[in-house]
Amino acid sequence: MSHIQHPEMASCEIPMVDSCVIDGVSEEDAMELWEERRIACVREGRYEEADAAAARIWQIRQTEEHQRRKELESQQMAERIGIEGLHAKELGEFNEAWETKCTEFEAHAGQLQNCLAERQRADHQAYLERMWIDTEPKAPRWSKELLNTRKIQETLVKLKKYAEAADTKARADELEDRERNMWKARREIKVQALEEQYLHKQHLEMKGLLKRIQSSRDEYQAARKAELEQTLQRHLNMTVQLESRHKVAQQKTGQQRRLSSGQRLTPRIGEKDLGFSHKRALLGSIAGGS
Repeated sequence: MSHIQHPEMASCEIPMVDSCVIDGVSEEDAMELWEERRIACVREGRYEEADAAAARIWQIRQTEEHQRRKELESQQMAERIGIEGLHAKELGEFNEAWETKCTEFEAHAGQLQNCLAERQRADHQAYLERMWIDTEPKAPRWSKELLNTRKIQETLVKLKKYAEAADTKARADELEDRERNMWKARREIKVQALEEQYLHKQHLEMKGLLKRIQSSRDEYQAARKAELEQTLQRHLNMTVQLESRHKVAQQKTGQQRRLSSGQRLTPRIGEKDLGFSHKRALLGSIAGGS
């Protein structure tokens, strides 16, 4: 198809005006206009002007690509910040939830220990009281010597030998005190041994409770660690996927840039495009005002 020479393209003079400030013309349309101008100048043998038009096309393309890169970088940075913000929020909620769980657990564990300790104190007191009542021998078992001395005392009293009876009574009282003290000491030793056995039993009971509490605490910590690792792994996976998508988008942008750098726009002279005449008229008016 032969090209139709439009009046607007009669002159190939290149206006020194940045296409980005032309009202009503996008960068894409401006680039098309400059490409058509370049082709017209080449056809008319105005190579310096064609070279200037090509330089303007390259400038427009570089500006457009720079803007696209900036927009892509801003978009990707916003996505990264968004993911990090969500991760920080998730970690905050995670820590808050687990701190509440641990606080409730420790409060319950403390309550169990206090209840057991209080019950053991009451049981210990009741046990001691019962031991002092029930532990044998409940009363002293007097020796034959003491019993005989008391009989002699009684006989002397019947015989009205009060002086001798007083001496016998003193010996009997001394012997009775000694035997009573021995009975108390032996009984205390027996009760103390029983008490130590009882306290050891209570100690084992408390130790078992503390062991169960620690086991539950360890399970809580293990569950928290496992959940935290899942949260961190999920964030890592999201980050890796995002970076992969960003890399693909950057590669695609680079490919488009390389394609557009070697691409030449074909003038659409003669096409039935309603906006085309406006573009040519606009470029002609720019050329005329330069």
